[in-house]
Amino acid sequence: MTDEHVKYPIGKFRAPVSYTTEDFSKWTTTIKEFPGRLRQAIINLNEKQLDIPYRTGGWTIRQVVHHCADSHMNSLMRFKWALTEENPTIKPYEEGDWALLPDYRLPVEPSLRLLEGLHLHWVALLESFTEDEWARTFLHPASGEAMQLKKALALYAWHCKHHLAHVTETIKKLQG
Repeated sequence: MTDEHVKYPIGKFRAPVSYTTEDFSKWTTTIKEFPGRLRQAIINLNEKQLDIPYRTGGWTIRQVVHHCADSHMNSLMRFKWALTEENPTIKPYEEGDWALLPDYRLPVEPSLRLLEGLHLHWVALLESFTEDEWARTFLHPASGEAMQLKKALALYAWHCKHHLAHVTETIKKLQG
């Protein structure tokens, strides 16, 4: 396996050129199922195994779990801002620096619970969207892009699968 494949086991995110109701439903289901899939993937790992990086120089499985909680919490807030403000400028964060903070050494259970709760909120919003709400935007100051919520949903469905693959591919190596 190449380093690029280990880094991006499902490939890099590619924004769709068009969006359908079926896409929204499929991506929402990915968001809905992610906390349970992540929990199931790591349920039999011990503390030592959680501290194995998914690639040389990469995050540990523990850091990936904590990162998903932080990242998805930020995404939920971005969705809420876009629904309640006109093209709000979001606050980016340095995810690599966050991964070095002391809370990333905690057991994974608090982040798994956080993911379960925030995904319930997120899915409740997503399942209520009108066609106009999918077109609402937030401004990312680093890229200057006004990102539509439909693209953000596609991105975060990819993000779920991307990090779940980091975990499951690492576990396969442990077992293999």
